[in-house]
Amino acid sequence: MVHRRTCLGAVLLAGMLVAAGCGRGDDGSTTTGPAAPVASGPASGTITLWAQGAEGEKLPAMVKQFEAANPGVKVEVTAIPWDAAHNKYQTAIAGGTTPDVAQMGTTWMADFATAFDPTPGGVDTSGMFDGAKGATQVNGATYGVPWYVDTRVIYYRTDLAAKAGFSSPPATWDDFKAMAKALQTKAGTKWGINLNPGGADSFQSALPFVWSNGASLMNADNSKWTLDTPQLADALKFYQSFFAEGIADKNVSTAAGAREAAFVNGSTPMLIDAPSFIGQLNQAGGAGFGSKYGVMRFPKQQSSTSFVGGSDLVVFKKAKNRDAAWKLVQWLSGPKVQTDWYKATGDLPAVESAWDDPSLSGDPKLKVFKDQLTDVKSPPANTAWTQVSAAADTQLERIVKSGTDPAAALKALQSSADSIGTGA
Repeated sequence: MVHRRTCLGAVLLAGMLVAAGCGRGDDGSTTTGPAAPVASGPASGTITLWAQGAEGEKLPAMVKQFEAANPGVKVEVTAIPWDAAHNKYQTAIAGGTTPDVAQMGTTWMADFATAFDPTPGGVDTSGMFDGAKGATQVNGATYGVPWYVDTRVIYYRTDLAAKAGFSSPPATWDDFKAMAKALQTKAGTKWGINLNPGGADSFQSALPFVWSNGASLMNADNSKWTLDTPQLADALKFYQSFFAEGIADKNVSTAAGAREAAFVNGSTPMLIDAPSFIGQLNQAGGAGFGSKYGVMRFPKQQSSTSFVGGSDLVVFKKAKNRDAAWKLVQWLSGPKVQTDWYKATGDLPAVESAWDDPSLSGDPKLKVFKDQLTDVKSPPANTAWTQVSAAADTQLERIVKSGTDPAAALKALQSSADSIGTGA
C-alpha cells in the first residue's frame, strides 16, 4: 500500500548548494570542476524517466505524489525489460536521445558514467548505506544516488539445523562448514549447501568469501588488478573444499525452480540469495513454510562481508529538464517515499532510517539483511570488470570441477586481467 507524501518535493531541494566535484567528458576523458547546483523552487516541465522491470511498472503510480507536490511538473515513465535495457541505453547515449532520469543497475555505472551528470553537492545521501554509495563512485566522481539496495545472505533450514545440533546460526567459517556437514550426517540431507560451481556470474557469487578473507580485487587506487594473492587463493580453496568433500553438488541443476524445490524438500538445506528469494520460497513451500527457515549473515573469517547490488538513479548530461530531474531523484530518495516504495515493490530502502518502519523492522529475516548491509562491497566500477569477471568464471569452474589448484588458477586469471587492463 502506498501512502501519500504530504511535504513538498521543492522543500527537499530548496537552498541546494554548489559543491566541488569532478566528471568525465563524453569522450571518456576526465574533467574537473564544480558540479552545477540545482535551482530552488518547485519542479516544473516534463521529466522523462526510464526504468526496468517491476520498477518501470510501479513508478507511474508513485510519481503522481511528486506531481501533486509540484503542480507544474509531469513525469513520463517508460518501462524497459531488463534484458533489453543495456543495449537501449547504449543506443540512446550514442544517438543523444537519453531520458532525463534513469534506473541504472549498480554494475552498469562504469559502462555509462561518461554520459551521467555528476551528483550536485546539495543532493543529500548522508543517511544512505555506505556500501550502496560506493557503487555510485566511478573514477573519483559521484554519479546519481542509490535508489534501492540488494545484498546476499545465507538461507538455511532452521528445523533441519536443529536436528544437526545447531540452534543458532554459525558465526565463523569453521562452524559454518561444520554445520553444512552435520546437515548431511545428522539431519540426513543429500547436500549441505547449494553453491555455484561455475558458469556466468559464478565468481561474483563467491565474492563474499573472497572479501571476508581480506582479499581485494584491485589495489588501493584501482590502477591494477590484485587477483593472484594468498588471501584470494585461500578463500577459493575454502570454497573448493565444499565440492571436494561432497558437501556441495558440482552438477547442481540450474532448471527453473530447482533451487527452491531442493530447499523446500530438504535435500539442499542451505543456499545464498537476495531478499526477493523470500517470496519465492514462501510460494514454493506453501502455508507455514516461512517458519521452517531463517537467514544469516555470511560467516566471519577476517570480516563478514557480502555483495551489494541494487539500482541507482542517475541524471544524464543531456537531460532536457536537468534541475527538475534532480528534484525527482531527491524526492525518490526520501525516507518516507523509500518506505512506501518498499511496500509497493519489495525493494529494500537505500536510506537507513526507512528501515525503522514496522513493515521492515518487524520482520526478523529483513533485520538480518539490514545487518548484512553494514558490511558490503561492490565489484570494481570500471568498464573492464565484465571481461575480467567472465575470465574469473572460467577459472572458478576449473577450480570446482577439475580440482585445479586455486593459486595456479589465479595466476592464470591475473595474466588475463593484466592483458584486459583496467578500463581507465
